[in-house]
Amino acid sequence: MKIKRLSFGFSVFCAIVLVTGAHILFTPNVQTAAVPVLIPENATYAQVVDSLQKNNIVKSELRFKCASKMLLYHKVRQGRYLFDEKENSFSIVRKLRKGQHYPVRFTFNNVRTKEQLMQKLSNYYFLFEWNDLYNLLNDNDFLKEYDLTPETAIAIFIPDSYEFYYDITAKEFFEKMYGYYQKFWTDERRELAQNIGFSPMEVTTLASIVEEENFRENEKAIIAGLYINRLHKGMFLQADPTVKFALHDFNIKRVLHEHLNVNSPYNTYKNPGLPPGPIRVPAKSTIDSVLHYRHHNYLYMCAKEDFSGAHNFTNNYDVHLQNARRYQAAVDALPQ
Repeated sequence: MKIKRLSFGFSVFCAIVLVTGAHILFTPNVQTAAVPVLIPENATYAQVVDSLQKNNIVKSELRFKCASKMLLYHKVRQGRYLFDEKENSFSIVRKLRKGQHYPVRFTFNNVRTKEQLMQKLSNYYFLFEWNDLYNLLNDNDFLKEYDLTPETAIAIFIPDSYEFYYDITAKEFFEKMYGYYQKFWTDERRELAQNIGFSPMEVTTLASIVEEENFRENEKAIIAGLYINRLHKGMFLQADPTVKFALHDFNIKRVLHEHLNVNSPYNTYKNPGLPPGPIRVPAKSTIDSVLHYRHHNYLYMCAKEDFSGAHNFTNNYDVHLQNARRYQAAVDALPQ
């Protein structure tokens, strides 16, 4: 009888433990969902609990702490954690123990400078600081390993949508982008560049000027051909967008003589050949328009007087001056 009573009491005790344990582990315990919890590097368990408290993540801190002991949660992993409102203490602790590892889709276009690229990057959550990447893009010694310079480094960022894990480092992010850049420059594209007499970087630099001149697909290859004609003849490019880039003023509507005096390697009115690097991050289609440029004899272009955004092209300087006068007359006729 004594053994039976003892056996019955032990069974009741076990049942209570099981029920209590199940309640602790599997009862929903998220109070505030969709609020990210950032656990920094070298954080302690106490800091994890503090972060959950401050963000009102858990309904019962006691249940969370009990679950942590039951599941032997003591090794803290850095990261950014998101919890669903249906999650229980078991799920919360398991996620914290494992370390959350999820992808971020990074999409960008219409970027001129590294600063603008960093601004777009700041709209996405990555564990690294954007200035860590910015420093790499300006580090001569680091870039030398990739045959890049601070002037050319931005060329590896080809506009598109990319997927990265959020806990990637700045160096890993750079290397991923460099890998995508290398994949874009297929053997076929490299051969086309070689046929023009350009390196891939020079093609990208010219494409950046072409895109600043006109984003219209039907004119890109014509403009590319015009600048290639000038380069082959040893003429100055005299591309207005390079002057705007040199002045760091992209709001200039008309480049005047006073602007042309800026001392900068990007001023193609004063320096022969291509500038030292791209003046924007050109689209893939613009790069391809340079590789497949239109063969013609044009050397001059001027915006059409109808303000359509299209251009008049010619190989005759006198005709170019006539086109320029018509455009200027149309500008002067605009209401003040």
